[in-house]
Amino acid sequence: MYGNGNQPIIVLKEGTERSKDKEAQFNNIAAAKAVADAVRSTLGPKGMDKMLVNTIGDVVITNDGVTILKEIDVQHPAAKMVVEIAKTQDTECGDGTTTSVILAGELLKQSEELINANVHPTVITNGYNMAAAKSIEILKSIAVDATKEDILKKVAITSLTGKSVGEEESKLADIVVEACKAIEEDGKVDTKNIRLQKKVGGVIGDTYMVQGVVIDKEAVHSRMPKKVEKAKIALFSCGLEVKKTEFDAQIQITDPSSMSSFLAEEENGMKEIVEKIKDTGANVVFCSKAIDELVQHYLAKAGILGYRRLKQSDLEAISKATGANIVGGPMEITKADLGLAGCVEEKLVGEDGMAFITGCKNPKAITIFVRGGTEHVLEEIERALNDAIRTVGVTIEDGKVVAGAGAPEIELELRLSEYASSVGGREQLAIEKFAKAMEIIPWALAENAGIDSIDSIIKLKNAHEKQKNGKYYGIDLDTGEAVDMLKMNVVEPLRVKVQAVSSANEVANMILRIDDVIASRRSSSPPQGGMPGGMPGGMPPGMM
Repeated sequence: MYGNGNQPIIVLKEGTERSKDKEAQFNNIAAAKAVADAVRSTLGPKGMDKMLVNTIGDVVITNDGVTILKEIDVQHPAAKMVVEIAKTQDTECGDGTTTSVILAGELLKQSEELINANVHPTVITNGYNMAAAKSIEILKSIAVDATKEDILKKVAITSLTGKSVGEEESKLADIVVEACKAIEEDGKVDTKNIRLQKKVGGVIGDTYMVQGVVIDKEAVHSRMPKKVEKAKIALFSCGLEVKKTEFDAQIQITDPSSMSSFLAEEENGMKEIVEKIKDTGANVVFCSKAIDELVQHYLAKAGILGYRRLKQSDLEAISKATGANIVGGPMEITKADLGLAGCVEEKLVGEDGMAFITGCKNPKAITIFVRGGTEHVLEEIERALNDAIRTVGVTIEDGKVVAGAGAPEIELELRLSEYASSVGGREQLAIEKFAKAMEIIPWALAENAGIDSIDSIIKLKNAHEKQKNGKYYGIDLDTGEAVDMLKMNVVEPLRVKVQAVSSANEVANMILRIDDVIASRRSSSPPQGGMPGGMPGGMPPGMM
């Protein structure tokens, strides 16, 4: 910056990078497009997978958009904003993460031409907001009621297709629908009540649903019962052992008889713990820390089944299912703290024992026991099931679905183009670009299936304009023809599409409104010599 006498006035710290106006806008758009391009090839049932290797060598193989973007270490701030919309989409709907990111990238790509033609970013964002509002209106008008039972299975199969589940989509979809229906309450589906428990071994088709909770732990003592009917369950967030002092302590014993009385006292303390548990009537114990060997012995003698070192989430799941209170100390437990279950049984799965808690007091506790050949397969099945559970859940809640396979996007493109001409003004240009951007979803679906994208788009537009139920026509990814997707059983929840369009519009607008990027230079090493503070982190020239 310069003063009146052309004397330079230094405002920013030395080494600060600054880009303004079109340069800043195009840099941000390029970064956002790069993120969209990274996940574009994963879209749809014929999408490819990505292998991601982190810094410590852990491998993730997936085609789930949000998982890919979480695993990639994105540096560019505009790219981070696009990653955020994938996370939002995942939180709100559980599916459609790749769609929302690709739409955001395409909206920004379409805006480049307008920026080059000197259309002001505010005009573009106004037009985009008008188009997004109209899009949601159109989507609601083309949605169909999801009242029939079989439509939930169709939603689940659509979500699972292309997610490495092999030929088991139908079976897994049945499990997902059954689980969601079991936890439905007053039209709401709290999907946190469905737990997924993975175990390597068997094949994907061996996956099944358990009415209750499954814990991947073995009983602490071999003489404990393997099955307890009419279980009364005690939960502890502490260890069952004699308390140790919180600070280092040394006990000096000079007399051998004192030693034996000291040990006897310790043993009595252990007995007391077991007696206290026994007195409440508990016959199954779960605790989050260790169980002393002596306590294990006395528990086994009393016929009480015990499990140790459970995760906090496991304890909370058992508490929710059985009505047990999680107690902080063994001497605090009372009868009122116990939970009830029909049966706690240890079953051998492969070489390991697992605890199956069934017949719970709360019948809305469901576990889907997932099997698969390798750890990577299991992780991808878990992600696929999570997506399917969420999509079925939102379908039950909203009761509305739209056709899939690019059908709603082409309908949006055609209807928004008509709407643009009725608006007039410069916003019309932005609405037309918004409409054009919708084409990217069927385009990417066709591209990933190895079908000619241009031919497919032309066939789709023809079908939408000329067929009786044209608005439901999408691409058949095996033949490249335009087909009624409701008849092909390809349906998606309305909420997924509405959220994808809204999120993509919001992030595109936010990036378009940035006209100045000021980035401090990154410090290469911590400050030396005890100087206070350090150079603030900034934005490197690269994106990832």
